[in-house]
Parts: sequence; C-alpha cells; structure tokens
Amino acid sequence: MSRRALAVALLGLSLASCEGRPRPGPLSRTEGASSSFFKFSTAKVIELDLSAGAPEGMGSGGLFPMPASRTFTGLLRALDRASRDQDARSVFVRFGTSSLGISRSEELGRRLRALGDSGKPVVCHAHTLDNASTMLALRGCDRLWLSPAGDVSTVGLAGQTLYFKGALDKLKVRADFVHVGKYKSAVESLTQDAPSDEARESLLHVLTSIRKTWLDNAAAGKRRPKELGRALELGPWSAPAAKARGLVDELGFEAEALDDAKKLADASRVSTLFGSRSEPSSGPDLAELVRILAGSDETASGPRVAVVIAEGAITLEGGSLLDGGGITHKSLQKVLRRVAKDDAIKAVVLRVDSPGGSALASDLLWHELMQLKKQKPLVVSVGSMAASGGYYLACAGTKIFAERSSIVGSIGVFGGKITLGETLAEYGVTSATFPASDSQEARARSTYLSGITPWDDATRKRVHDNMLDTYELFMRRIADGRSMPLEKVRANAEGRIWSGTQGHAQGLVDELGGLSEAIAEARKLGELDERAAVVVEGGRESLFDLLLVGEDASEAEIARAVERVTTTRGTLLRAAHSEWRPFLSTLSPLASGERNLTALPLAFVVR
Repeated sequence: MSRRALAVALLGLSLASCEGRPRPGPLSRTEGASSSFFKFSTAKVIELDLSAGAPEGMGSGGLFPMPASRTFTGLLRALDRASRDQDARSVFVRFGTSSLGISRSEELGRRLRALGDSGKPVVCHAHTLDNASTMLALRGCDRLWLSPAGDVSTVGLAGQTLYFKGALDKLKVRADFVHVGKYKSAVESLTQDAPSDEARESLLHVLTSIRKTWLDNAAAGKRRPKELGRALELGPWSAPAAKARGLVDELGFEAEALDDAKKLADASRVSTLFGSRSEPSSGPDLAELVRILAGSDETASGPRVAVVIAEGAITLEGGSLLDGGGITHKSLQKVLRRVAKDDAIKAVVLRVDSPGGSALASDLLWHELMQLKKQKPLVVSVGSMAASGGYYLACAGTKIFAERSSIVGSIGVFGGKITLGETLAEYGVTSATFPASDSQEARARSTYLSGITPWDDATRKRVHDNMLDTYELFMRRIADGRSMPLEKVRANAEGRIWSGTQGHAQGLVDELGGLSEAIAEARKLGELDERAAVVVEGGRESLFDLLLVGEDASEAEIARAVERVTTTRGTLLRAAHSEWRPFLSTLSPLASGERNLTALPLAFVVR
C-alpha cells in the first residue's frame, strides 16, 4: 500500500470515530470461542440535555436563529431516533433548572413514558423542579435524582391579576377602552379595581380543568408519591423533604445520576441526542455556521412535512418597545408563501403558541393560511395557547390538535387608548387643539388618536360599533375555517377562554394531542411515509427587518442598529416581570396606532 493510500485509510478511520458516530464499547470475549476473538458491546445511554430549554421557535438565540435541532420540534425528533435505536438501553435526561411549561411538559412526559415502557428506563436529574417539570418527571421518569441543595416547588395552581385603575386615577391617567364579549376581560386591569363575575367564572373554570390534567398526568407514571395531591400542592419542599414525600428517588449530583443510567443500561457509552452537549466540541465549521445562520442544522431532500412556528404576539410590523419579536404579518406571510410553493413539502404543521394581538394582522394571516390549505394539508398544533388572534390563525387548519392543558378560544375584541392630558395638567402642562372643521362633532372626532384628549361619547360609540364589526368578522372566519355553524361559534365566543379539554368538548379542537400527533397526522394527510423528513420553518423577521434598516444600509448604520436592538428593543419587556410580558406584547399594536385587538384577556403562564 502506498503512503498516500495509507494516509487516506487512517483518515477514514479517524473520521469514523468522530463525535456523533457510534463508538465501540468495552471489549468482551466471545463466549465459547477462541481467546483471539472478541466482540464489541454497542449498548449505550441516550442523553437529552434540557438544561437550556427547548423553545418553540428558532428565534430564541439572539440576533441569529438557533439550529432547528435545538427547538422543541428537534427534541421530539430526537425522541423518535431514540425509540428506534436498538443500541439504546436507557435514557438520561438533564433538567437543570429549566422548565418547559405545562403543555410541552404534558407531551414530553407522555413520550418519555413510552420510552420507559418500551424497555429503555428513563433516569432524570434536576437541580430544581416546579409544578410543570414535577408533573413531567413523575410521568416520564423511571428514576428521578435531585441535587442535594435543590428543591421541589410544587405549590398548586392559581391565577393572579393586577388592577391598575386606582393608581391610574391617582396619576390622572385616563384608560379609554372598549370591549366586545362579556368574558373579554383584558381591559378590566386598566378600568376596574376587581374582576367582574364573568372574568372570575371563566378563569376558575379553566384553572380547574388544567389542575385535573396536571394531577392526572402526575399520577400516570410508574412512581407514585405518598398522598399525591398534598405532595403536589403543599410545597415547596427541600431536597430531603421531597425524597421523604416520594417526589424524588435519590439525592445526588448529575454525574451520579448518569452512572445510575449507565448501570441500568449495562453500558459505559453515552450518546447525546439533544442539547448543547450534542454539538461538536471543536466548534462549527463554515458549512455548519451557514446552516445555523439560516436557522437549520440539517438538510432534507425528498417529500417532507414542514413545521411552521407561529409564536408570540401578533403584529403588523415588529420593532415596538412593547413587543418581544413574536409573529409579524410580513415575516410569517413570506414563510407561508414559500412553503406553499415548495413542491417537496406535502403537508404543513402550524405550531401556534400565541395570545393574539392585532386584529388586522390576524385576519391577513388567516387569509394566507386558508390559501395554503387549498394547496396542501394544514394541521395545527397548539402549544401553550392559541387564544384570541392565536385561535384566529388556528381555525384555518384542516385539523386542530391541542394538549389538555393548552388554552384556546378567547374569541372577542377589545381596544382603546391611554390619555395623559389630565396628568400633564397636574404639572402645569396644558394643550390646545386646532381642528380644521367648524363642526363640533368633527372637532371631537379629529382627536380620535390623540394621547392627550379622551374620547367623547359619540366617538366611543363609533369605536364600539367598529369592534362589533370586527367581532362578527372574527366569528365568520372561524365558521368558514372550521366549517362550523355560525351560531355554534357564537355560543363559544364572548371572549371566553377554554382549556384544551374543554375546547375539544366544544368543537374548537379536533384531537387531544401534541406536536408529535400533529406531525403524524400531517404525514398521513400528505400521503407520506411515517418516517418522512420534517423541516422547521419560522416566521422570524429577517436580520434587516429586525434591525429596522434597509438592505442598502451602511456599515455604520447597521452597527448603530445592532446596538439599538440589543440595548433598547424590549427594554420595557425586560424591566417587566416575566409573567406580564405576554400581556404587554399583545398591547404593542396600540403603540402603532391600531385600535382593535384580538388578544388574550390576561398573561396566562402555567408552570
């Protein structure tokens, strides 16, 4: 053999042993054979590192999108590979301090339980656990470890709403808001001191349903804590107390839990299928960097399913201080049209996790989705919520899937403005209006968008009439999209929110299930093989859109824009408590001059 050929052969051997390729385990002597013959053990532990979370979309990586493999869709695909891997003998899950929220935890717990039941025991380790991650662990983990100084904060479920009317009155700030739908209670936070009876009824009805789902899922695993209900609702528990209650099996560190998984698998090899540990330690090469910048870490050829991510508040344009990225009409429209034209994409799954937002943007995107549905199957998977404008999008689907703990509905409209004229007057700042018309009625109407002058009764009635028209359009869109009688839609509207379980009973949801079930249905409707490729698409703004500059911007302009985006955009959201951010994001269209919103009546975060 020539030296060149030998070098090529050695290179091939070295590449075959790179990270991500199967590595031989310990050598063992073949039974009944000569001592010169050995066999390799291929048994291994599959690792899932959830410590950095598993976001819905690819837009959680800062200015540049993260790889699709690091999203929740990527996690489910990793579980598919783990279930088919004959060499995988156990699964090790790192939770760290992260939590996926109750709806994604519901699906992940179900998937991990299926792995355990198939003969691949699931060992999990956490530093801390909350309501959602405890439910996940109790259902999906065969053995659960907790850090010695960790805790289990299972404290039950409750809703809290802040009411700002008293503070606004003291500041002389006028909240001029109108709503349509007796359960559409978003404006109550600004216009009342306490919840209406309708708001209280709607929220308690949903929370009761979600609590049942939470308890049922926690009880569905192989491990059963002592007095499950008390254990889940009377925390928080220190690590020793959690073990005494049966919430966790062992106290120890990650390395010890991993050793436990290795012993159960009778293997020393670990293969990481999800998380940062699965990335090459030497750093990405140029091709990988290009794929990361494009928002994907792999290519797919042949017929496939596209998962389109629609996450966050819905707006016409991004860039407001009140929004956190979310769903913009322009960016998601581009994705939907691209997917519609791609002949290799045989079916689409729209993954919706949105509290709503702009009524206009919601209607424009509904139209795009209905056009897409004419060309290929469109299956909708609801994440944490498809509420108000989020349900506006979802109702265009061929079929809607939702978890039992998801939030759907909130079919209603609200809108208004904040006026500061009286506040400014308190500090000696006055204003003057110069209407072009002599008509008193026209004079009052000319200050419709003013942040200084409140609405008069005639203008407020005009706003209410416009909202009634938007409300009726919203219901007709649902009737058309769902092929449902308008009167049935009306009976489920009025701004009322429903859990996935309740929405299924009311006909707002077709099937109870998660993203895995939605993808399986899309493959079926698209007449694809059950292992057909899945690609992740997203409605994220382009980099130029995100920076709010044109494509011909100079280097200096781009540099200034990057600094502005990283330091200014979202300042209000970052300053606000994390649980208020979804609600603040849905209000962002008001800052752009829109007055009709289809948005969830509160910031609904279950964890």
